[in-house]
Amino acid sequence: MGPLLSLSLRQVAGRRRIAVIVLLSALPVVLSVILHAKFGADREFLDQFPEGVINNLLLGVIMPIVVMTLATPAFGNEIEDRTLNVLVLKPVRRIAIVMPKFLASVVVAGSLLTVTSVAISLIALGSGGGQAAFAVAAAVLTGVLAYSSLFTWMGLVSSKALGFALVYVFLWEVVLSQRIRGIRYFSVREYSLSILHGLDDETFSVFEPRVIEFEAAVTASIIVIVLFFFLTLRRLNRMDIP
Repeated sequence: MGPLLSLSLRQVAGRRRIAVIVLLSALPVVLSVILHAKFGADREFLDQFPEGVINNLLLGVIMPIVVMTLATPAFGNEIEDRTLNVLVLKPVRRIAIVMPKFLASVVVAGSLLTVTSVAISLIALGSGGGQAAFAVAAAVLTGVLAYSSLFTWMGLVSSKALGFALVYVFLWEVVLSQRIRGIRYFSVREYSLSILHGLDDETFSVFEPRVIEFEAAVTASIIVIVLFFFLTLRRLNRMDIP
């Protein structure tokens, strides 16, 4: 599995793709520095920062876009270049093909977004930054794992996976989950937000009226990760590869 993981990392780490996701990951940090320099320890700023930067920007936009940029081409490029048949003809189990594709997105997106989450917490949240940084990092890693599993499956199912992923994120995760409470139990963004609040309910008390139960968020996240990883394996086993 090691050589396939190295190959997958090289595939997702193209210069243009890496440049785009680094810029996206740096955006919340730059914004946090500017806002902190302007407002400092102002109480209103500290109250609004979690909603504006962490929820709406980092969890709502940056995280899913970064992960979909990496995960949807994981198999999509192999299918388009007709190199997937070379992989499946090798004497390796299907899980040894799927796992490196999944892990490549997790390693790259997880590393960048964890650094981002820790940085913005320490910059903007002052004395509470240590515990807040752990909470945000855990929430982000949960989201990265869930989105990576979901978008890797999408990339194997459809050649238009990136378009479907964008529609899913902005329609389901951004619009509907904000307006219909029941959908929050089926939203990766809401799982991350609920884990964030569950790990530091003092700093992120602003989210208390809207989050789902911490245990439900953790359980649902594990189900999503495992389910779509299994569906990817199942799809690879059953699809006709030219």
